[in-house]
Amino acid sequence: MTRRREVSGGESWREEALCAQTDPELFYPEKGVSNRMAKRVCARCPVACQCLDYAMEHLEQFGIWGGKSERERQAMRRSGRERS
Repeated sequence: MTRRREVSGGESWREEALCAQTDPELFYPEKGVSNRMAKRVCARCPVACQCLDYAMEHLEQFGIWGGKSERERQAMRRSGRERS
């Protein structure tokens, strides 16, 4: 599954996102494929917090956002945490 992370109004943080310089497939791994490489990119990204905030606010259901997988973001929502 390919998703594009486009820059739009109010989301200028995306211009600094390291994922914009990386293969987008890395952030949408197929079932059973490791997401470690995407998380490594996120760990170095200067806007990972904004990315995670965006994903949580917009209820992104797929992909790695701000270093968190779908499952991790769901757990954060259930526990009432915005981000860790």
